Amino acid sequence: MLMSQVHSLWKTTTSLPVVGGTLGKRVFSFAFSQKAPYFATIHPRVTELRPNYAEVVIPKRRRVQNHIGTVHAIALCNGLEMAMGALAEASIPRDKRWIPKGMEVAYTAKATSDITCTAETDQEQWDAAEGDLPVRVKGVRDDGTVVIDGVINLWVTSKKK
Repeated sequence: MLMSQVHSLWKTTTSLPVVGGTLGKRVFSFAFSQKAPYFATIHPRVTELRPNYAEVVIPKRRRVQNHIGTVHAIALCNGLEMAMGALAEASIPRDKRWIPKGMEVAYTAKATSDITCTAETDQEQWDAAEGDLPVRVKGVRDDGTVVIDGVINLWVTSKKK
């Protein structure tokens, strides 16, 4: 499988000569969050990206809190969607395209800390993809408690030649 432009950018930025690729991850996170400007509202940090897996951290800060001081449900969904988008861009075969079709989530606990949002697929899903492709997503508190869990459905089609 050839490396996508997004995955290639991730590899390039995270190899910058700073301890643990921290600067590179920040550069990548900023650049990727500009792809859809609403991503920037949650100040996301992409912490891991590879085909079939992406991880984005939403820092718990006042701007993403609701009236009870937890991370707002829509901020959580933004984080899940960003993780899904990064995963899709890093995983999809070059001859296909994708668009989100829908999201189903359950809020399972209060989001009282930074939240790590993950998106996962299996390579077989992309190899056979035409039509619906479910992406598993979840958000986890610092203590390991899942606060949001669900699926984002993508619509995958072949690119027109």
